[in-house]
Amino acid sequence: MSKTAFIFPGQGAQYCGMGKDFYDKYEVAREVYGLAEKATGLDVAALCFEENDRLDITEYTQIAMLTTEVAILRVLEEKGLKADCCAGLSLGEYGALAASRVMETEDLFRLIRSRGIYMQEAYPTGGAMTAVLGLDADTIRQVCDNTEGIVSIANDNCPGQIVITGEENAVQAAAAKLQEAGARRCVPLKVSGPFHSALLGGAGEKLAAQLADVTVHDPVIPYLSNVEAASVTECSRVKELLAKQVSGTVRWRETMERMLAEGVDTFIEIGPGKTLTGFLRKISKDVSVYNVDKVEDLEKLDIV
Repeated sequence: MSKTAFIFPGQGAQYCGMGKDFYDKYEVAREVYGLAEKATGLDVAALCFEENDRLDITEYTQIAMLTTEVAILRVLEEKGLKADCCAGLSLGEYGALAASRVMETEDLFRLIRSRGIYMQEAYPTGGAMTAVLGLDADTIRQVCDNTEGIVSIANDNCPGQIVITGEENAVQAAAAKLQEAGARRCVPLKVSGPFHSALLGGAGEKLAAQLADVTVHDPVIPYLSNVEAASVTECSRVKELLAKQVSGTVRWRETMERMLAEGVDTFIEIGPGKTLTGFLRKISKDVSVYNVDKVEDLEKLDIV
């Protein structure tokens, strides 16, 4: 039997104007942006639609991305599109939470706003992230483990693309060793912190404290967590996994492989860009992959 998954991109896919055509055309999308403003006190619509210097700053990027993803999601749901499971990359996991109805949308917006601030403030200088191309995860992990300082895998995105994170000197040293070990390229990323590293443990602790006061529900549809690359079917695990996710490895390749093994053959990327679509095509060429970034993309889904 055919199965469909909703997947949600993470930080880095944002651009000025994202979501505006949905906002202009659909009342349900406008309601989402209004809810985000109510929850955070930010004019999220202006943040997303108007030229500004904040959109690429983590504490603003995360709420802007999530709001856009949820706005598009609610349009798809209004049109009757359903998923059997869902997942999101890093902050995109909160989009999956919205799809699975694990929390109230306002709570998700408040959490992602705080998450962005906590991550921005946790390690403001001296951190780095580098994409390692053309080398397997086991080799990269071994090199990181044998490099002095704090450096580890942040994202296992797809075959041939893995991101390392940590202290700047340690990341640079590991990258040099990885090139000697056969990496095709090591590309430093323009980021404002060593995300998904042990250096962000304090941010995870702050998020855990905030999560303590949030009501969670059993997922209406299962979502797969970044930390375990496995389905979360009970609300009791949600808070623990979200707190760990801030400093833990995003196991995206394994997450997609798990979905494939469970019979998912159609993936719909919801939100800006085609990053996850690109990853999936490197993981499997035997699936249907769509991305919904613009209103015109709805036509490809035969739901308009």
